[in-house]
Amino acid sequence: MSSIFQNKKFHNKSLMRIIFIFFFALVLVENAISQNSKEFINAAFLKKLNTDKSYSELKKKIISGFANTKAGQWGEFVTGVDEIIRTQKKIIAFTFDACGGKNGNGYDKELIDYLQNEKIPATLFVSGKWIDSQFNVFLNLSHDSLFEIENHGLNHRPCSVTGESAYGIKGTGDIGEAFDEIEASARKIEAITGHRPRYFRSATAFMDEACVTMAARLGITAVSYKVLSGDALPFTPAAVIEDNVVKKIIPGAIIIMHFNHPECNTKEAMQKIVPELREMGYTFVRLRDFELTSVNCTGKGKIIQKTDVHTESHKSK
Repeated sequence: MSSIFQNKKFHNKSLMRIIFIFFFALVLVENAISQNSKEFINAAFLKKLNTDKSYSELKKKIISGFANTKAGQWGEFVTGVDEIIRTQKKIIAFTFDACGGKNGNGYDKELIDYLQNEKIPATLFVSGKWIDSQFNVFLNLSHDSLFEIENHGLNHRPCSVTGESAYGIKGTGDIGEAFDEIEASARKIEAITGHRPRYFRSATAFMDEACVTMAARLGITAVSYKVLSGDALPFTPAAVIEDNVVKKIIPGAIIIMHFNHPECNTKEAMQKIVPELREMGYTFVRLRDFELTSVNCTGKGKIIQKTDVHTESHKSK
């Protein structure tokens, strides 16, 4: 009887020791992640980049090379921006933006859980600001092979070489700021994940031709969208978002949605959209798995946009 009691006592002590070690290790890991996240905060990361010789020399080269370049068209669908997958097959790409900033730092966990449970591949366009506010979440998402992490700009500013604005959001003011918005963000994502983004979607999807060309020089493709869900507009019913997507879907469509607004009805809409599209014969892919192209290179004038729904949705960020 005494030996049984002693064995139980020893077992309990061992169990407590294991539990203590586990939680101690967990605290160490969390502290390490917290310390690492500080060096990637936008201001600190950009400051460090500007002392990096390769970054500063490339920036000077871009500023010099674009000094006499006109801004050109300004809009969501300017020449050189891709908006569709080159295919005749029934494949489409769900893309979800995380904008960051005062009203854009949220995380729609239920939406992401739904994508994971349904095994729906998706492309996530993430800004540096959002990463700063959701660093641990970003790390977890970047480790999930279901998702492709792409570039939504360092500070979520529309990409302009002349300071244009879109939907009340002030764009980058000059060539240097536009360079940082694209390249610093790409390097930040690469430094954290080990993978350099292939695609860039400007804040609000607006950018000028000069910035599109600049992105291409940096090895990055500018991407807009073919189908606007309107999901970021506050209080938009799931049925409206559903109609926006299902009624406009075509083979190769790139759909724009958001995963930084848990208060919106994106997840509820997706629960309706996905079964309908599957019933129609569509399958879902990431952008990097296919060649992209543009079908709307008719930028005649300053502002090119498809619908006012996008205007309202960006006012809410």
